[in-house]
Amino acid sequence: MKLTPRQQEILDYIEQCMQIDGMPPTRAEIVEHFGFASPNAAQCHLRALAARGAIELRKGTARGIVPLDRDRTNAGNRASLTMPVIGRVAAGSPLLAVENREDAIQVDPGLFRPRPDYALRVTGDSMINAGINDGDLLVVHRTPEARSGQIVVARINDEVTVKRLLRRGRGIRLKAENPHYEDIQVGSGDDFAIEGLGVGVIRAGMD
Repeated sequence: MKLTPRQQEILDYIEQCMQIDGMPPTRAEIVEHFGFASPNAAQCHLRALAARGAIELRKGTARGIVPLDRDRTNAGNRASLTMPVIGRVAAGSPLLAVENREDAIQVDPGLFRPRPDYALRVTGDSMINAGINDGDLLVVHRTPEARSGQIVVARINDEVTVKRLLRRGRGIRLKAENPHYEDIQVGSGDDFAIEGLGVGVIRAGMD
């Protein structure tokens, strides 16, 4: 597999997003990062990477750009995964409690890294600049740990929210990806916990 310097840069960026955010970038994010004049330029590079076997472009997801070296070991023997869909969460109740489950979906686990455990129905537009819209399903890997810069499902006091986790020393801030929303500063007296790591998005209307 021989890539041009620009193709290698884009592949490296996709891998970097997977490591930092837990999910691949959107095409719009690739356009912005590399300063392309149009989304078509990014799409041409992505198609070239797919043609060379570096990535797979998968339909049906908002971030369906999968580096194949991450997926190759499971190719051909991967069963579909059934996950619960969590709707509006009752205040104070466990996230995966029966009363919070509105549905179940089947997904290809190879679309997501790390392996997903559930999908959370997103309410509101506070994360639209991260490609997460109202009504989308955020695919989540259940974990109490996350690095600064990753998109997380967090519980603060009795509410569950999707935000970008930012750490500075011992301080924790939950950053909105929409300038119309204020960030949430986690105080020392707040009951705070990370419920999971966002690893992908299924666009509303595609699930």
